[in-house]
Amino acid sequence: MAEKGGTENDWSGYVTTERAEQSVMRQKTVAERGGKEHFIGLEWLRFLLGLYIVIFHTLHNYPQIQKIDWIMSILGAGFFATSCFFVLSGFLLAHVYCYDGKLRETATSFWTKRFSNLYPLHIFSLLLTFTVLLIIHKLGIPPDDVKATVRFVVYDTNVDLGAAGRASIEHYMSNGELLLNLLLQIFMLQAWNPYYLTFNAPLWSISTLFFFYLFFPYVTPYLLRVKHKIGWIAMLMLLYLIPPLWVIYNGDYGTPFTGMLHRMPILRLPEFLAGIVCYGLFRQLRDNHQALQWPIKMLIGMFVVSSFLLAAWLLKQERYWYFLLHNGLLLPAQLALIYLCALIKSPDNKRLDGWSRRLGAASLPLFVLHVPVFVLFSRSEKILQILSFECLQSWGSCALQAGEQTLSLWYYPLFLLLTIVICIWAQEHAVQPVRQLILKHLLAKTTSGHAQPG
Repeated sequence: MAEKGGTENDWSGYVTTERAEQSVMRQKTVAERGGKEHFIGLEWLRFLLGLYIVIFHTLHNYPQIQKIDWIMSILGAGFFATSCFFVLSGFLLAHVYCYDGKLRETATSFWTKRFSNLYPLHIFSLLLTFTVLLIIHKLGIPPDDVKATVRFVVYDTNVDLGAAGRASIEHYMSNGELLLNLLLQIFMLQAWNPYYLTFNAPLWSISTLFFFYLFFPYVTPYLLRVKHKIGWIAMLMLLYLIPPLWVIYNGDYGTPFTGMLHRMPILRLPEFLAGIVCYGLFRQLRDNHQALQWPIKMLIGMFVVSSFLLAAWLLKQERYWYFLLHNGLLLPAQLALIYLCALIKSPDNKRLDGWSRRLGAASLPLFVLHVPVFVLFSRSEKILQILSFECLQSWGSCALQAGEQTLSLWYYPLFLLLTIVICIWAQEHAVQPVRQLILKHLLAKTTSGHAQPG
């Protein structure tokens, strides 16, 4: 049953009762789609979040962009997208796997499905990364590619490196470190290394997501039933802020504290939990046939935009703002953005609906495949600028010439388009088939195990 009473009822001055006909039409549409509402706004949101991460990690490599201060400021807040993605994961999983405050299926079935969704993409990304590293190491285009090996890492720190520069935090892993981090990657535990990121840096998000999934069956039914949901969101935000406040108080801006705040799954968990509570609030208002009036939606939208722009400006101020904004202060804006996008109604257009699902499904591949794709694209562009028959006879001199070339911004839209196409293909033709095989094998075991008499 829908909860009544509590803090959310204080919104009575800001919401209006929807017409009964709209409620009936929405329920009919949901029934036609198999009983679970499809949020087209959230599909486009997660696709755009993935695209923003791609831009955040790649656009700064272009000299033309480096000269535009306001674009560099916007790019500096890329973590906003990752946090939104974690919040969105909690929101969507609560919608898909829960009904009336209860799980739709067993915890084992849930874990099996989520594992089969993450692991094929994870392994595909690792194999692609190792292949790309091998290629660019052979090419040896200076200055960066001569360092390109699976052993090369950079320590995570937020301290001023001064005259020492980046070279002071570069590191080559020993055999023991390499073996340990390879095992962490195989078991999706790489986010627990707070010192440096290995192989393909964005893969830490896969590790963190899977940790969230382990908690989901246990905490979600309770979080969806809590009465004071806004109070719970505030409490999660304050809990999320405790680690960065502690780090700032002690002045620990270096290793390993930067890495811990950046990706340690237990420290990022409040984002995921807040997404679950946000869905509970969304569903409660929906079940009570309440909707925000458009002026309130406009105000919330302005709050989201202003929060993001303010964060981009604050990141150029004192360095402690990075930790505070990264770990908690932007959570209200991220929740508000997801809530607003969830309100977007799906148009009666099958083609648009189909593309929204395909692009939404490609969001996670965008997160984890764009780095090796960009490395190949950027090196190819440099090589094509100097390619000649002489390069076949003396590649060393051509490699030096390629290293002197600058990337052209005119080709960047082509990179984005190719990345999107590759990620859609990878999701549909590499990840999905393997996922189906895993599900067929593991779910069959789970089903037969439950069918055995006890």
